[in-house]
Amino acid sequence: MQIRTQDGKVMYEAEFRAYQQANGGPTWGQTTDEILNSLGADVVFEGPQGQPERYQFAFRAGVEQIEGKWYTKYNVADMDQEAKDALDTTQAEAVRKQRTEKLKDSDWTQVADAPVDKAVWATYRQALRDVTQQSGFPWTIDWPVAP
Repeated sequence: MQIRTQDGKVMYEAEFRAYQQANGGPTWGQTTDEILNSLGADVVFEGPQGQPERYQFAFRAGVEQIEGKWYTKYNVADMDQEAKDALDTTQAEAVRKQRTEKLKDSDWTQVADAPVDKAVWATYRQALRDVTQQSGFPWTIDWPVAP
């Protein structure tokens, strides 16, 4: 739990207790609304998280009072190019891993005595290899359907 003091400082409960004790304040058992009110402090409730899009991130930006209660405040900001590139790389690795699994799952179709149409399966497997050439890669993949 976080607590906001009269002077606007926000701290975790353990910090608040230590702060009170270091400044001649009381010691107490369970933290209640009555104790906080008597010390001029308020509970800080968790506010709504930001809703970042693909190349954005959410971050905590202090606290805000809404209808008499204090809540954590979040903002959303754009990633820098380095972070965007790292995210794209991670996504591309995940797609390639998924593709590798699909290829492994169909390896059996290429053995000499497999009871399948090898040409159809070879076309499917080539389409899997080509997913990295799709225009939406690595975010939008049109996965081929296994025969």
